[in-house]
Amino acid sequence: FRATACPDCFKPAKNKQSVFTRMAVIKALEKIKEEDFLKHFPCPPSSPENLCVALEIQCNNGAVFVAGRYNKYSRNLPQTPWIIDGERKLESSVEELISEHLMAEFKADSFNFSSSGREDVDVRTLGNGRPFAIELVNPRRIHFTAEEMKGLQQTINKSSDKIQVRDLQLVTREAIGRMKEGEEEKTKTYSALIWTDKAIQKEDIAFLDDIKELKLDQKTPLRVLHRRPLAVRCRVIHTMRSEYIDEHHFRLHLKTQAGTYIKEFVHGDFGRTKPNIGSLLSRTADILELDVESVDVDWPPTL
Repeated sequence: FRATACPDCFKPAKNKQSVFTRMAVIKALEKIKEEDFLKHFPCPPSSPENLCVALEIQCNNGAVFVAGRYNKYSRNLPQTPWIIDGERKLESSVEELISEHLMAEFKADSFNFSSSGREDVDVRTLGNGRPFAIELVNPRRIHFTAEEMKGLQQTINKSSDKIQVRDLQLVTREAIGRMKEGEEEKTKTYSALIWTDKAIQKEDIAFLDDIKELKLDQKTPLRVLHRRPLAVRCRVIHTMRSEYIDEHHFRLHLKTQAGTYIKEFVHGDFGRTKPNIGSLLSRTADILELDVESVDVDWPPTL
């Protein structure tokens, strides 16, 4: 059938396990004329000649989705397991600290974790926290009352001082789409502790408070090039507020477009982010600490 109706429909592609992907099948069906298709596969199909025999029966539950917001208080905790060349770098992660309790209670086979953006291993997430969702695959238990979910939240929070979760609730698959909707249009606020090589006075940084809607060109940072394509992304710093500490340190509060690389905006990443704090102050600047103060995504609903 392929040889006659659509010889060039399925071509092997590198990095793909199979040529028969969903998109490839959809494209093939669009190319094939209906009459050619019906010659091979009449509709309705002809009656089967043999009876089907069930070789194996499996019972599975549909996936259950749990959502909430998490705070991360540790500067030594990745969001997802940090494994390089098969070797684990840190003993735990936000994903594991939350999911282990959900997996036990829902008696699920596996899980998939997603969130509204991610913070680096050494960045804390404060304020109302970051929205997340966990898909629990083939759970043996699916019905939980609001009180039971509250108890589960308390269990997670008592188990570790590195994270806290809030607004833990059951949601639908469709609702998770709202977490990702317009992610780049959302804003995030940060607090950064900055060091400068040359001495500064309060008046040297005061002008930063007046800068509004500063447009940045950010070339993919060197530290994420191994997992992100090389591109120049346009990002916006909506507002900044400086807080003088001493001659070589100040704190900067920023409200930015989601997806802005804050560390690179401070130190410039060898000129890959323009402008940057170093270029604005005409001196070398580096970032010592970074906190996410808020992720302005209004989901999931507050309980």
